[in-house]
Parts: sequence; structure tokens; C-alpha cells
Amino acid sequence: MMLNRSLLLLSIISVSWAFNIASTSSHTKQHLSDDSVLDSPTVHNRREFFGSILAASTILTSSAAIAADGGSDAVITDKIYVEFKGIANNNAADATPTKDRIVIGLYGNDAPQPVSILKQLVTKQGYRSKCKQLDTTRLLQKEQLEANKVYNACLENEDTAGVNYDYSSVWRILKDQRIDVGAVSGKFVARENPLFEAKNNLSHDYGAVSVRRGDDGGYGFTIFPGTKGSAAAAVLDEDNIVVGRVLEGMDVVDRLNDMPVVKSSSLNYMALTGGAKGLLLQVEHAGMVVRCTAMRINH
Repeated sequence: MMLNRSLLLLSIISVSWAFNIASTSSHTKQHLSDDSVLDSPTVHNRREFFGSILAASTILTSSAAIAADGGSDAVITDKIYVEFKGIANNNAADATPTKDRIVIGLYGNDAPQPVSILKQLVTKQGYRSKCKQLDTTRLLQKEQLEANKVYNACLENEDTAGVNYDYSSVWRILKDQRIDVGAVSGKFVARENPLFEAKNNLSHDYGAVSVRRGDDGGYGFTIFPGTKGSAAAAVLDEDNIVVGRVLEGMDVVDRLNDMPVVKSSSLNYMALTGGAKGLLLQVEHAGMVVRCTAMRINH
């Protein structure tokens, strides 16, 4: 009798768990754009925009690892979060910008080196990186003087301040293809880019987070708002390393994905062309979650 009750209890737990997994995996986007995906932050695109990230996110270390299914054994080892301020709220009568949070789970076992760098980038201390070599080949004297100024400012802080996401940009959105976050600016532009290295078999699906392989992608990361198996996903699978996924705040990702250029005043898009600045898209607050509940996620 006790054995039957135990088996019944295990069956109920298994069904409940499977139902939760199915509920999570069913939230998959079914749209795709066949436009080509651009990879350089210097290339202007009609979906690009600038937003300031005021404060770095903070690491959230899970009290238990979070396993991922779907053909991989990816485990979420850490969490970071970012709270954005300045995303227009289309549900409000005046489209008043709101404060919004996304929580990202990181795959520290499958991409240890990139995850280690990202965890440093969201701290106040930042990621330590050397200054780039001074370019002395500027043709215009004004440009050379400015380059010298930036380089000298970099040297002053090279050993005391690491690179973090303070004032970094959400600089590009290609609908259903990619949302690029974390292009650093200001005093950090003179720092050497990190070299992201990792090999894993994780692919891009709705909500996946990745970094560009190598050292030509800067410090930022990409959120994938599209469909697994799409052309856009294939491009990112080739060029990027999947390092985690958005666990909370996909509604925020959806709103970012749908941001039209015609509403650029709320995204500071005009700053790219020297126009008047609008409201900034920035991080309003970051904090820590001391205790996290383990969960199983389809990847």
C-alpha cells in the first residue's frame, strides 16, 4: 500500500513538472524576417537606436543549479538582472516610459570564459582591460588631439577602474532577429575588447542570450527575440556563443523588439545623427536576489 502511494506521489510530481515545462516552452515566437543581419556596431541600420545604461546590473548567484532540457545539458549557474528606464509604454494613454527588468540566467558550465567576463561587467569593479595602443595616424590635428585626450584619460584609470555597463547602449534592434545591448562608450571606448572564447552546441531560440565570438564584437551581448531554426537564428548560431537565456521579462524583450523608429524620441535615436536627444533608455536600478528557486527550462 505504501509503495502504491509513493508511486502515485511520484507520478503527480512528474506530471506537474512536465506541465510547467510545457507551459514555458509553449511561449515561443512564430515570426521571422529574412532581412540580412548586420554584425558591426558601426553600421547604421533603420532599426538602430541609442540608449544609455546608467548603472551596471548585479550578479544573482543561484542557491541551486538550474537544468535546461531540449537536447542539451545546459545548467544555469548564475543570474544577472538589468532594470531599464525609458522604454515607451504603449498601453499608457501618453506612452509614459516605464521601469522594466529582465533577469538573465547564465550557463557557466557550457560557456565558462564568456560568463566569467559578463559577471565582471555587471559589477561596480568591472572587467579589467588594458588601453588600446594610441593611434597616431589621424590626418586632422583636431581628431588627433581628441584621440590623445581619450588615450590619456584611459591610462589614468587603467589600473583602478574596470569596464562595466555604466552608460552603455542598447544600440541596435532588428525586429525578430536581434536586440544588441551593452556597447560601451565614454572612458571605456579606449579599452581593448574582451576575447570571447567557448565551444558548445547550444543554439538560439526565443530568449537566448549570446556574445559574439572573438574580439570584434565589443563588450555587449545579444538577446534573440525570434524563432529557433530561422535564418536569423542560423546567423547567430554561426557567429555567436550562447551564454544564457532571459528567465524573466520577456514581455520587456517583446516591447523592445517592437520599438518602431518613428517613435525614436523615446529612444534617443536622433543622437546618432546629431539631432536633439530624447528620453534615455537606461538602467534605473540593480540589486541581488540572495535565494533562487531551481527550475527546469527547455532550451
